[in-house]
Amino acid sequence: MKVTDHFKNANGKTLFTFEILPPLKGENMKTLFSHIDPLMEFKPPFIDVTYHREEYVYKQRENGLLEKITTRKRPGTVGICAAIQNNYKVDTVPHLICGGFNKEETENALIDLHFLGIDNVLVLRGDCVKSEQRFVPEPGGHHYASELIEQVVEMNNGCYLDDEQVSNSCTDFCIGVAGYPEKHFEAPNLKSDLRWLKKKVELGAEYIVTQMFFDNQKYFDFVNACRAEGIDVPIIPGLKPMTTKTQLTLLPSLFHIEIPCDLADAIEACPDNKAAAQVGVEWAIQQSKELMEFGVPCLHYYSMGKSGSVRKVAEALF
Repeated sequence: MKVTDHFKNANGKTLFTFEILPPLKGENMKTLFSHIDPLMEFKPPFIDVTYHREEYVYKQRENGLLEKITTRKRPGTVGICAAIQNNYKVDTVPHLICGGFNKEETENALIDLHFLGIDNVLVLRGDCVKSEQRFVPEPGGHHYASELIEQVVEMNNGCYLDDEQVSNSCTDFCIGVAGYPEKHFEAPNLKSDLRWLKKKVELGAEYIVTQMFFDNQKYFDFVNACRAEGIDVPIIPGLKPMTTKTQLTLLPSLFHIEIPCDLADAIEACPDNKAAAQVGVEWAIQQSKELMEFGVPCLHYYSMGKSGSVRKVAEALF
């Protein structure tokens, strides 16, 4: 079922969903299922599965020269989506990124997803390779998420890359995109960021999932700004319970977000990570309650591969 249909069927009730990371290469599905199992009693209608592009490392040869090695630490997004749907009978939302794919590879991945009965994709540009300072598209690939959306929409209309391909077989993906209440770090300002977001919706995006935030007012302001811009699709808040003291500096650095003073002060005062995780859970519960009162269609939690804190939040709400 499509994400948007889940929202319609909920009749105004706020749904619980979460995002997972593929296991590191060498781990198995049992490890992943052990993190998903504790959250299934809260009846998530769908689960997001991230995609991680390749990374480059340099290893020194015997002659002293450096050799560039390509590695992907968390492969398996498509297979994981199929395994989750088979094991739990819930929908999955694989992330689809520009980086690391050319258009032909993207088309083949979408065909695989379609054959597996997966009805949703979250379309993202993706991050640049860690060794590069700016995003560089794959040769023959997409530069922007908007271009990737266009390819998905073309396949939904039965159009494939091969001009000679005549087919009545259309995919039917529901397309989600990312939104940034504190703006994307590469955008010069929020207004510019919203113009690009509106373009994605006009091209075919049917819902938005936000970057994590810890101040609900930023989400409320973002929603109001989107509506004023003419963006009328559902906007799902993305949340993460803080779990360690180091996340106080790590999360702003990685995700370009701001931590409210009250939360930062409370985390800094914690004697250890156990206390910090409890503060994070309590903050996320209060955030979630306020967002539910606002009438959000869904609360989407970034589990980062660990279910403990997310489960505690869900126990208090669902």
